[in-house]
Amino acid sequence: MDKIIVGITGATGIEYGIKALSLLKECGVESHLVISKSAERVLELEQNVGIEQIKRLADNVYDAQDIGAAIASGSYKTAGMLIAPCTVKTLSKIATGVTSTLLTRAADVCLKERRRLVLMFRETPLHLGHIRSMAAVTEMGGIVMPPVPSFYSRPRSVDDIVTHSVIRALDLFGLDCDMPRWGLNE
Repeated sequence: MDKIIVGITGATGIEYGIKALSLLKECGVESHLVISKSAERVLELEQNVGIEQIKRLADNVYDAQDIGAAIASGSYKTAGMLIAPCTVKTLSKIATGVTSTLLTRAADVCLKERRRLVLMFRETPLHLGHIRSMAAVTEMGGIVMPPVPSFYSRPRSVDDIVTHSVIRALDLFGLDCDMPRWGLNE
């Protein structure tokens, strides 16, 4: 299935969501974007691009409060959802079944329909509540994937590190994007 929901929340690392949208476009995958209000604020602090430029990267854009949107229903088929970056607030809501926004409702739909849900969780250090929320999401079938950089790819820029992390997340949806991969004979 060539539809993936991308959620962008207010954690630092908005670049992960932007990169995901760009890579999905390159791969010919239809993207469905939900941006939280907090993400819009963080965007102003972290990037030199406006919200409209990010929205143009997506095939479909939804208001975070529109719980009647197509992606809020299990009958609307997608391959799943990537939340990049994912705040502790979003992780905690998903872990406890709170579906007060379209973003958390879409994540809940992915879990209930047994679709892929990948959370690029951006928080450190962790306390026990964070770890329990990560465990709860994992037990429900989600994947918690903090964007931890690899260095075997010999990154030369922050963009190289971001790209590698996002491609690893997209690997979890069965997408095959070109990147340096670990290999003993390479």
